[in-house]
Amino acid sequence: MFNVKEIALIILMTILLAFVLSFPNPTKILLFLIPIFFVIGVNVLAKKILSFYLDSEIEIKIWDVKRYGFKPKRYFKKPFPAGAFIPIITTVFSFGYFPWLNGLVFDVKAKVYRAARRFGLYTFSEMTEYHVGLIAAVGIFANLFFAIIGYLINLDEFAKLNIYYAFFNLIPLSDLDGNKIFFGSIVLWSFLTTLVLIGLGYVFLVV
Repeated sequence: MFNVKEIALIILMTILLAFVLSFPNPTKILLFLIPIFFVIGVNVLAKKILSFYLDSEIEIKIWDVKRYGFKPKRYFKKPFPAGAFIPIITTVFSFGYFPWLNGLVFDVKAKVYRAARRFGLYTFSEMTEYHVGLIAAVGIFANLFFAIIGYLINLDEFAKLNIYYAFFNLIPLSDLDGNKIFFGSIVLWSFLTTLVLIGLGYVFLVV
């Protein structure tokens, strides 16, 4: 289900996010490694599972930006690895108060041979925006589920990490999950955003 490259990316992103969360006290980085790895892992695993049942497969990759501005032909010569740099930039410039907790995105493609086997040889097998949005959304649902579990068993920090990670994944920008959900189903995006904002409100006002 996971290839070597994807595992390496998840580990690297775990280390990066653990660093920004521990800023400016890097000695605390070890406290965040396991929780962050689990938060990212459940998000990705949920998407992998749903993708399988939708007769498709996803590949996790670093979030990169290829275009700047709105005018035609404004492209970077090489894609800018925003997923690696934006968490560091936001953390440093906000002195650790606003770490960007997101850096992985995914590509999805249909498994034509499986679709043909299930539904017929000439079945339309491309993934629609709605299907892609569902795959992205299930990762958010997984994080919200474990946020609730975290609160129930008194792992407040773990619950907060799940809420924060879900929040940043819902931002409808570029190739992020939030953009996929937004264009796949604005109703689903609005529903998830409401749940996450309620969770954030609970974090800031109660916990």
